[in-house]
Amino acid sequence: MKNKLSFHDFSMVIALALICGFFAVLSPQFLGPRNITNLMIELSITATLALGQLLVILPGQIDLSVGSGVGLIGGIASVLVFLNHWPAPIAMGLGLLCAVGLWFLMGNLIVRQKMPAFIITLGGLLIFKGLFWLVIHNATVPVAPGGTSNLYSLLTTYYLSRPMGYLLGAACAAFWVYVKVASAQRRKAHGFEVEDFELLFLKLFIACQLIFLFVMVMNQFRGIPLPVIVLGLVTLAVTVITENTPFGRYLYAIGGNEEAAVISGIPVQSVIIGAYTLLGVIVSVTGFMQTAYAGASTTTVGDLMELDAIAACVIGGTSLKGGRGTALGVLVGALVMASLLNGMTLLAVSPELKYIARGAVLALAVWMDVRLSR
Repeated sequence: MKNKLSFHDFSMVIALALICGFFAVLSPQFLGPRNITNLMIELSITATLALGQLLVILPGQIDLSVGSGVGLIGGIASVLVFLNHWPAPIAMGLGLLCAVGLWFLMGNLIVRQKMPAFIITLGGLLIFKGLFWLVIHNATVPVAPGGTSNLYSLLTTYYLSRPMGYLLGAACAAFWVYVKVASAQRRKAHGFEVEDFELLFLKLFIACQLIFLFVMVMNQFRGIPLPVIVLGLVTLAVTVITENTPFGRYLYAIGGNEEAAVISGIPVQSVIIGAYTLLGVIVSVTGFMQTAYAGASTTTVGDLMELDAIAACVIGGTSLKGGRGTALGVLVGALVMASLLNGMTLLAVSPELKYIARGAVLALAVWMDVRLSR
C-alpha cells in the first residue's frame, strides 16, 4: 500500500509554521543562530524520549514513569562520577544497565502478570522519583568534578566544527537519497506502485536543501551540537525498527488488533517486553543528555518530561490506542512543543501561562486526532 500524507500531517506543519512566525514577530531573536541552537538542543532531548515512548504506544501501551526515570538514571551516573570518581563512560554504562533492567522488569509485570500499563508505570513514576531523591540525597550533584570536562558533561557542550558539519550534512543527504531510491527500486521490482520520478526528485531536492540550510544555520553559532547527532541516530534506529523489521510490523499489528495478532502467531508478550526494554535504553540516553544540559543532577530533573513525550507523540499523529504513528511525526510534534516553550521563555511568559498553553495544545491535538480519525 502506498503511504499517503493525511490532513493531520499538514495541519501540524501549518501549526508549527504559525507558532514560529508568531514568536519571530514578537521576538526577533527567536530565529537567531544562538536561539535556534538552544532550541535544537532542547528539541533533541524531548524528541529522543518521545521516540522511545512511540515504541510502547504503537502496541497500545503507555509509560508514565519515563520522566522520573530520566532523573534517576542521570542521577546515578552523576553520583558515580562526582562523588565516587568513576570514569564517565563506566558510570554511564552502569546507568544504561540499570535502565534496561528496570524497564525489562516493568514490561514483564505488564504482560505476564496482566497488570495495566497505566498503573504499573504510575507506580514506577513514584518509585523512581523516590529512588532518585535518595540517590542524590536531595542535593545538587554536578556532572563533572571541579568544573572539568568529561564525556558526560560534553553531551551538551560539544559542537562539531564547521567543516565537519558540512561533511555530516553531505553524508546525511547522500544516505537519504540512497534510501529513497533503493526503496523505490524495491517497490518497482515487486510490482508495487511507485512515485513519479519528477515527484521523487523534487522531494529529494527539497530534503537535501533543508539539510544544508540546517547546517548553515548551526554553523553561524558554534556548529552542530552533539545532542542533535544523538537525536539523528535514535531517529534512524527507531525508523529502521518500526518500518523495516518484523519487530516493527508486530508493534503496529498488536496496536491495530491484539487478538488478531495472537491468532496470527505474533509473540505479543515478547514484543511488548522488547518495546519496554528499548524504551529503557532511550530513557538512559535522555537522562544523560537532560542532566548534562542542566549541568547537575537536581530534584527537578525529568519533571513532567513524560507528559512532553506523550504530547509530542499525540501531536505528531500517534494514536494512543496504538497501531498508528511514525518517527517523523513524533519529531514534528516534539518541535511544536519545543518551539512553544522556547518562544514563551523568550517572551518571559509566567510559568502558570506556560502550563496552560502546554495543556491547551495537547488537548487540541487530541481533539484533532479524534475528529480526523472518524
